[in-house]
Amino acid sequence: MKNLFLLFTGLIILSSTSNAFFWDKKKDQRSVISGKALMPVENIYIYVYKEGNDLHGPPYTISEATNANGEFKFELPDGSYFFAARKRMSGDQQGPVQPGDIKSETIGPISIKNGKPVTLNIDCFVKQGDDKAITNPLETSKTGISGTIYDADGKPVEGVRIHVYTYVQMSERPKFVSVKTGPDGKYIVYLPQGGTYYLSARDKFGGPPKIGDLYGRYDQGTINPSAIIVKDNEIKKDINIIVNKIW
Repeated sequence: MKNLFLLFTGLIILSSTSNAFFWDKKKDQRSVISGKALMPVENIYIYVYKEGNDLHGPPYTISEATNANGEFKFELPDGSYFFAARKRMSGDQQGPVQPGDIKSETIGPISIKNGKPVTLNIDCFVKQGDDKAITNPLETSKTGISGTIYDADGKPVEGVRIHVYTYVQMSERPKFVSVKTGPDGKYIVYLPQGGTYYLSARDKFGGPPKIGDLYGRYDQGTINPSAIIVKDNEIKKDINIIVNKIW
């Protein structure tokens, strides 16, 4: 009787913990994505975006750099994806593609499912011109924001861009991005109209700040970024930001 009780108890325990030992293999299947970036191109990255996400925003994932033959290989779970190949001559993985950089057209959407391998051969080309301005080309506007970027010691910082947002969370793609600051650390961003804006300053473009990046935002000692209210035909001056290296 005692042995029967122990057997029954064991079956209950096994039943209640079965999910810890067994899983749906089909649900966890990942498909191998392989192919070649053609010219071919060495050290190019494949950027993967889920269908429905902003193709100019942070990617779902980025592949390892291609080898000397332009070959790549990585895995993805089931889903529908877009793919793009990019190689920035600066060596950065994020940021705008500049003239002279290597890129491809966006491919997709491509359905990945049931662990089936997918082969992609992606034609690449050198970007010849700036077909899309990064910075706001509104120099004739009389509306904008200006100031200076400083480090923690109060010295002007060169090579930093101002990112302009319209939401306090600053999680979406910036609406406007300035040119890089010069040795004097000064910037100006022209705006199409007045409104409420939020600013951050970075030495990199795209994706969340990483260790080693310079980053700062405009706030007046508050937890959240401080709003900057700009009137039409007004250049809001002395909006200064301190940047620090992220550790």
